[in-house]
Amino acid sequence: MKKKIEYTDEPMGETRVVKDFLPPPEKLVLKESNVKITISLSKASVDFFKKEAKKHHTSYQKMIRRVIDVYTEKYKKTA
Repeated sequence: MKKKIEYTDEPMGETRVVKDFLPPPEKLVLKESNVKITISLSKASVDFFKKEAKKHHTSYQKMIRRVIDVYTEKYKKTA
């Protein structure tokens, strides 16, 4: 275990106020415009994403969407 820190009542020196640099909560929530589609995927692919999503405590659909988004970004630049 680490050594316990002992605090003393000594002067802190000159202080300054730091401007609030954090965005408001509504700007932290990223809303994407999504389109619902129906797609048939192989059972092996869906099983893979479900297994990985469970390990990482997320949605398998989000993972699939992210893979498609990354693919799109990579090839959109070259098209």
